[in-house]
Amino acid sequence: ERARQEQRHELVPLLLGELAHRRHVLEARVRDDGVEATVALERGVDDSAVPLARGEVAVLDVDGDSAAVVAEEIDGHAYAVDVTDFDGLESALQDAAEAMGGLSLLFNNAGTGTIGHIHETALDEWSRLIAVNLTGVFHGFRAGVPLIRASGGGAIVSTSSISGTRPAAGEAAYSAAKAGVAAMTANAALEYGPDIRVNAVAPGMIRTALTAPLLGGIPELQERYERTTPVGRIGEPEDIADVVVFLCSDQARFITGQNIVIDGGMTLHGSGIDGVLDEVKKLLGTT
Repeated sequence: ERARQEQRHELVPLLLGELAHRRHVLEARVRDDGVEATVALERGVDDSAVPLARGEVAVLDVDGDSAAVVAEEIDGHAYAVDVTDFDGLESALQDAAEAMGGLSLLFNNAGTGTIGHIHETALDEWSRLIAVNLTGVFHGFRAGVPLIRASGGGAIVSTSSISGTRPAAGEAAYSAAKAGVAAMTANAALEYGPDIRVNAVAPGMIRTALTAPLLGGIPELQERYERTTPVGRIGEPEDIADVVVFLCSDQARFITGQNIVIDGGMTLHGSGIDGVLDEVKKLLGTT
């Protein structure tokens, strides 16, 4: 029996106060347990109160109710969209651009993951993971680039992962998709510069809904990560958010085509989840 652990990303809280007068779409799978962090959308990078202009942000999520909660907090626009559905995503982006007077920033952040051996991965599960983690990002580019160009240019940031740079056993589909995101980022930077800068962020072990089952189900992992990560702790969503904001801002005007690893130095030792597949199998009694 295949050891499987399925999770979904929460919305990374973007601190967009620094990006006043830009139009943004946050494409994410928002979970209820991540919504409270999104109040940071109304703050500047120095944590001072810098409200966004009304209607500048659109939140796209497979869970329309969660997207609506986030959008209401920031007076933005909410859309129920599955990133694997290109027609639905394109329609939502076009509607958002019209409502906001254009589109200048796009954050591709939808994702999902499983843990299991390659030879035990069901064909439809492989297809699902690639569809969300890689094809979903392609859909974001395909639908978003024409709108950003029409608005005079801007920036696109996508979420890759340290799994795409230092894979571990048990995450073949996920790591392959995330490596693809990094490669697509480089290609897009070459194709769309100088009008659109394109970068990716590669989070390490971050305390989110995606990692909660691992950290909660295997208690010794937290101690291990804190001990082996040079900065001495597990990352928080804000650690990613600050870099995304930087990459979207004019402060990163000479940065494009990069896959920025944000892991506190954890992968200096190797993969982020080395040995986790064996631990999950033990928990499930499949060893």
